[in-house]
Amino acid sequence: MEKPFAVGHERKVELVAPAGDADRLKVALGYGADAVYLAGKKLGMRAACRNFDGDGLKAAALAVHALNKKIYVTANIFPSDADFDGFDEYADLLGAIGVDGVIASDLGIINRLLKRTELSVHVSTQANVMNSETARVYADMGVKRIVLARELSLSQIRRIRDGLDDGVSLEAFVHGATCISYSGRCLLSAYMSGRSANRGECNQACRMEFAPVGGDAMEFVEDGGTYIFGGNDINMIEHLGELSDAGVEAFKIEGRVKSEYYVGCIVNAYRKAVDAMLCDAELPRDVAEEPKKAPNRGFNTGFYYGMPERADVKPEYYDFCGIVVGRDERGATVEMRNRFKTGDVLEVLSPDARFHNKLVTVPVMTGEDGAAVTDAKVPCARLLFGGVDLPELSMLRRPKQKQA
Repeated sequence: MEKPFAVGHERKVELVAPAGDADRLKVALGYGADAVYLAGKKLGMRAACRNFDGDGLKAAALAVHALNKKIYVTANIFPSDADFDGFDEYADLLGAIGVDGVIASDLGIINRLLKRTELSVHVSTQANVMNSETARVYADMGVKRIVLARELSLSQIRRIRDGLDDGVSLEAFVHGATCISYSGRCLLSAYMSGRSANRGECNQACRMEFAPVGGDAMEFVEDGGTYIFGGNDINMIEHLGELSDAGVEAFKIEGRVKSEYYVGCIVNAYRKAVDAMLCDAELPRDVAEEPKKAPNRGFNTGFYYGMPERADVKPEYYDFCGIVVGRDERGATVEMRNRFKTGDVLEVLSPDARFHNKLVTVPVMTGEDGAAVTDAKVPCARLLFGGVDLPELSMLRRPKQKQA
């Protein structure tokens, strides 16, 4: 394992969270992100998200800036010529609403943005920046941030940092899914389903569960076997200081297609971890363990310390049962996600530390029609938990239920 680098500078840290839609945006901000990244209806690498139309982007920028936080918009597909139709108008919109950066991977898009707009341009991890020479080329073009390839070690990052002036910052992924191809340049989804990962349509085929069907050809189908292509998730929550010492200023969480529970759980944990690091405090054990409660494929530290070791332990994360969408003198209104019943004991995930990890016994609930409910089994139904005081955006969860 490489030794951490000596701290020779004031730490600058920005926690960057995914926002696949307006609900996840609200959660990311509420749970402590310093910045969010999201996409419009075109040019983004996550077409499966609801994403944001023009009015949605404007509303998102206003909401983010009202909290003195930052908003970054992705334009990081590998485009064809047709994708440039209307591009200038889209770039003008992003400039008009004051986004803090545009994340791009294609040289044509990067060059177009730099030459005809005042927008801050960030180089996407899809561009696979692996060395200081490439980093300097982008810096000389005028980019303001480089989102590093996920295959770099801490020493390689330090070398890249040393080759850049202070006007260019480095961003790196600290948590989330990894790709079997260089920082996302994958053809597996396109081959299996005709959905190109390089144009925002990845079906995450590498993370499906496959099983052998017999015969010498070793044919695989998606049906209760092994994750033969998928890697473990990156989890650097206990190593943020080393990343900062290597010159990383922005810590990025992967997951624009993940649930609001995933976003809340991971952002909440990393917010506390960043704050502990900035105070030179020891990371509390419960914070280090928190990411295990969100859906995951087991954890390792990626390539930051050399070749990653595969974790073969099957994760046992928590079920997301509901989210608090209202609070008044009667109690908390919970929008249901996974089934629960009166008498069940659920754990609280909350942006308010006073409520976080508290246990709540589900009361006899009241539906929107005023009728009593003892079994919450209708997806997205809104139920009043009478006498239960929980802040809005708090979530209810419990260890994953074993199938009978």
